[in-house]
Amino acid sequence: MDTPQSLLKRYFGYDAFRPGQREVIDHILNGEDVLAVMPTGAGKSVCYQIPSLLFQGVTIVISPLISLMKDQVDALSQAGIHAAYVNSSLSPDRQDAVLENAENGKYKIVYVAPERLETDAFRALIGKLDVSMVAVDEAHCVSQWGHDFRPSYTKIAEMTALLPSRPVVAAFTATATPHVREDITRLLKLRRPFALTTGFNRENLYFEVEKPRNKTDALLEYLEKNQGKSGIVYASTRKTVDSLCQRLNGSGHPAARYHAGIPEAERAKNQDDFIYDRVNVMVATNAFGMGIDKSNISFVVHYNMPQSIESYYQEAGRVGRDGGKAECILYYSASDIVTNKFLIENGANDSDKAVNFQKLNDMVDYCNTDKCLRSYILKYFGEQNAKERCENCGNCNSRVESTDITVESQKIMSCIARMGERFGTGMVAGVLRGGNTRKIREMAFDRLSTFGIMKEYSAETIREIISFLVADRYLELRGDQYPVLKLTPCARDVLRGGKTVSIKRAIRKQGANQSGAVHADEKLFEILRRIRSRLAQEEGVPPFVIFSDATLREMCAAYPIDRESLLRIPGVGRVKLEKFGDLFTEAIRNYAEENKIPIPQDISVGIPGKKDRKAPEAVGDTKKESYRLYQSGLGIDEIAKKRGLAPNTVENHLLGCLRNGMPVDAGLFVTEEEERLIAEAVKRCGRDRLKPIKEALPETISYGAIRYVLCKSTRE
Repeated sequence: MDTPQSLLKRYFGYDAFRPGQREVIDHILNGEDVLAVMPTGAGKSVCYQIPSLLFQGVTIVISPLISLMKDQVDALSQAGIHAAYVNSSLSPDRQDAVLENAENGKYKIVYVAPERLETDAFRALIGKLDVSMVAVDEAHCVSQWGHDFRPSYTKIAEMTALLPSRPVVAAFTATATPHVREDITRLLKLRRPFALTTGFNRENLYFEVEKPRNKTDALLEYLEKNQGKSGIVYASTRKTVDSLCQRLNGSGHPAARYHAGIPEAERAKNQDDFIYDRVNVMVATNAFGMGIDKSNISFVVHYNMPQSIESYYQEAGRVGRDGGKAECILYYSASDIVTNKFLIENGANDSDKAVNFQKLNDMVDYCNTDKCLRSYILKYFGEQNAKERCENCGNCNSRVESTDITVESQKIMSCIARMGERFGTGMVAGVLRGGNTRKIREMAFDRLSTFGIMKEYSAETIREIISFLVADRYLELRGDQYPVLKLTPCARDVLRGGKTVSIKRAIRKQGANQSGAVHADEKLFEILRRIRSRLAQEEGVPPFVIFSDATLREMCAAYPIDRESLLRIPGVGRVKLEKFGDLFTEAIRNYAEENKIPIPQDISVGIPGKKDRKAPEAVGDTKKESYRLYQSGLGIDEIAKKRGLAPNTVENHLLGCLRNGMPVDAGLFVTEEEERLIAEAVKRCGRDRLKPIKEALPETISYGAIRYVLCKSTRE
């Protein structure tokens, strides 16, 4: 009998559930509604996918992004789970066919765009299904307090009520404040839900806030150090996205762009290029990323400060979904405050502005705290017991030096006041440095007592102090195109001498804490990545759907050279083992032989005729099926196509049958001439290692042919 544990291993390749997963699954299987708040990368999808395989009926998954449903369905299909999707990209006839197939039991999971719920025709169709569960992904979209409110999400409860019998409703989100959680329960009409919050902490993420003098230069330097890695660069405006993407491409860092102003066809192509690893860097506004299932994103750089902690953590959380170490870098400047204030003023309802301005203030505080960045985020989301130091953020990994800048601040504030609070940073800095410009003379600012009183400071230093004073709310920037500096009540206290000002700088910053990282063989990792890319192209899916980077790195650390040892690697399930396993074990075995890497004695190398070899493996059902098709007259490629396997896998099936005494025709593998050449090469090179034999033969002769000859000679 299938259990959640056995299904986890069979389809997903893991021996143990992550924290919170089993609890959620058990409550769902008991027929209870669920509200699960779990960080990105914690495995929310497994919490509804496993129950869907055990329920009698179909599971409907409400997912917000049409463009990503295909990838999610492809990933399930590669794992051996029958799934489909319904959204506006399908014709009405195709939508009908999907739902009809679901009614007939062909699909266990159907992904649905929330907008479909608003049509009477769709409601009528879905009413015919035996729906066991409705899983709501990105459930915070139902709340106006959430950072991604979608009105169509409010129709979910109506749809559920129209079904012949009420299914289990399970809501999932990565970021939700207590207020948003209350909204989710109320608006989805959850019935006494089992509520689980596993915590917002993601230990594999490294957080850092930087205040570079030139953000573009800082970004180019960062990308240079992280070449070959996949990452997202977020910017606040479309104009910044376009110019930044152009600059990156011109500097040798291939990048794609994404924002709402780009034609839909180009957006779709750019997103595919990123997901399929054709480009490593995506430059985007916050229109990009929700529901992105790409597991190998290594970094997110925020070129501009987001409007809220919720938005920041949601966007930053798109890295490291495979559990590998990843970095979240935020570039901050005072001008980000001006941009965000403008966006709030012009984009929000009057009733929302006060809330959004408060969220912006919290975001500014995050950018300027000298305390643990992770702790700040966790406490914002209500985790009051968060550790004071995480030792894995820019602040914890730095020595902070405090400098008293009260006198400098008073000079700047006095100058702003004497200039009538009508000018921006550049003009104020010019007066303080004693600039001899026509505008300064015409305005008679060269006669002010503050003229030239900071001439020993560079313009950059004065700008940096002004940015700090804005961030700490001593000064305020008002206006959009030409922002001017204003004094706040806090500044008056400083001018009167009632308050001191100190600026804190991080000294000797360290990189991301790599403790606990898998120490993988990087050369082998690249070999396996190339195999994965080829398979992904053949299968028409993103590379990470074949195996995640984390799974490849585990392979590169453990060197599994047969199926038994490969199946022990996290992320390798039985379906993928059958489809792809032999290609990876062969590559690892050849690499280990070539580089004289010792392999544990209890692992079979799988070369027929080798001393102390294991007894022939049992012929399992999958090998018997390949052998049955062979007996019916099909060739290796035909069997592979019919079964959805790689030809190499079918070769290994038939060789396994041969080792167990079942006759296999030599013509499937070799010609008479090739068999003669292989036999001669074996005499010269010995039979303990495949690599030397392969190198002694023409390139057209495959490893499968060599194995056949070795296996045949052993039987004889």
